Amino acid sequence: MTAIGASQAVVDVHYSIRGPLANRALELEQEGHEIIKLNIGNPGLFGFTAPAAVHDIIKQHLGESEAYCHQKGITEARAAIAAYQNKYSCTEIDEDDIFIGNGVSELILMALRALLNVGDEVLVPSPGYPLWTAAVYLSDGEAIHYPCRAENDYIPDPKEIESLITERTRAIVLINPNNPSGAVYPDDTLAEIAKIAEKHQLVAMSDEIYDQIVYDDAKHCALSGYITDTLCMTFSGLSKVHRACGYRVGWLCFSGKREQAQDYIDAIELLASLRLCSNVPGQWAVPTALEDNSIQELINPGGRLYESRRALLEAIEASPYLYGAAPNGALYAFIGVDTDLLPDFDDEQFGLDLLEKKHVLVAPGQGFNIAEKNFFRVTLLPNADDIREVFIRIDALLQEYAAAAQSA
Repeated sequence: MTAIGASQAVVDVHYSIRGPLANRALELEQEGHEIIKLNIGNPGLFGFTAPAAVHDIIKQHLGESEAYCHQKGITEARAAIAAYQNKYSCTEIDEDDIFIGNGVSELILMALRALLNVGDEVLVPSPGYPLWTAAVYLSDGEAIHYPCRAENDYIPDPKEIESLITERTRAIVLINPNNPSGAVYPDDTLAEIAKIAEKHQLVAMSDEIYDQIVYDDAKHCALSGYITDTLCMTFSGLSKVHRACGYRVGWLCFSGKREQAQDYIDAIELLASLRLCSNVPGQWAVPTALEDNSIQELINPGGRLYESRRALLEAIEASPYLYGAAPNGALYAFIGVDTDLLPDFDDEQFGLDLLEKKHVLVAPGQGFNIAEKNFFRVTLLPNADDIREVFIRIDALLQEYAAAAQSA
């Protein structure tokens, strides 16, 4: 039989969060080992649940959920999203500016597929959630990564972003609060990036799925509140703030200068029509979820996420090998390993060794589109005691590396 090869479209597509390490972790579990998984931000696997009122409203509307709905989503859900976005960012949009998808992931893919021609460029953060880079390549574009450096607390430099713009640049992507670093961008940084997008007439795409998950004095500001003279697209959903990943309800809000973008918006609606509609039962949860504020109980002092973050920061501070900026938002920390102490450190080998020897699963930093090999990402979702145990095991492995290097 002739070998069946993969499309060239997926050559540059990577998603190591669910890659070989995760597959090996499953094998180890099947062999009877207990694996502590910190590779993925999936609240339901760590005992987090959506608010009870969200469960109840879905049950009430199951009988109305058996037919396809409009390709953009049910009106009640879109109206609630528009009202939330207007209040949160002082925009002026209505339900016609909203698309609901099967999670934000589907909407990212549609948004880039409808925008890009072969060779068009999109500015994407590094480190950044790998789906954005993958979606650019799947849409025949080129991902141009702008750096968000650890020494600057993972906040991008707007001047550096602007220096990467060419005649082929079509869009700029922000992830705020950021995945994987947990950085929350200051309002002056957002204002400068908004001016750059307007100056060069770039489509501004802002992934704000973690908008209400911020810690201490951090404040999240929506990019849409700074943009009037170009098209702005805000992505969010129920997965993280409302702990309902499996419902697969995400949304895309258009704001800013929409009139000149009507052909593009129509193209997204065409793609939405081709997949008929998004998951209907989950959409009924949107109005109720957006009125819920229970995330505050988790992110304030004493709350589970806050205390897990505290345990992580204490562990990094106590380790002679680790460093990293405190995550001010989202559900992750992006941690560096001191290469002065461990010059041969390789994140992928570390991820494999940590899994095989210590039964802990993390995501190597290279999977988030950085060139450096001395970073890894963990999620804050385990409880504080599990976080402490994880870093005891991490430090033990790093000590083994240091001893082996000294004896070599």
